[in-house]
Amino acid sequence: QAKLEESGGGSVQAGGSLRLSCKAPEVYFSDNCMMWFRQAPGAERERVATIRTVSGNTGYADSGKGRFTISQNNAEKTVYLRMTSLKPVDAAMYYCAVLETCATADPSRVRYWGQGIQVIVSS
Repeated sequence: QAKLEESGGGSVQAGGSLRLSCKAPEVYFSDNCMMWFRQAPGAERERVATIRTVSGNTGYADSGKGRFTISQNNAEKTVYLRMTSLKPVDAAMYYCAVLETCATADPSRVRYWGQGIQVIVSS
């Protein structure tokens, strides 16, 4: 019954900040690629950030670059997404995900999904 446990969503005013958390079982956290995706109503699911759990190497989509930070806590087996200067366009359902490789952001290559957490940004 291993699963990804997401938390930290909520509603903020434009310009505010949120930190999303994704706690993963050890088997998911070991030498894998973890990503955060988001999907707004009527939009495609898109990757916003990537981290390779062993090396700590990170990458970002242009949408969040300079505002979003992905990080990890090895002891807690948790990946975080810190979002600052939030805009209404950032409002979406956010999903953490485990993939075998960081070479693709294709949602069809995701092995495991978090349950999704809502982020609402009010103008």
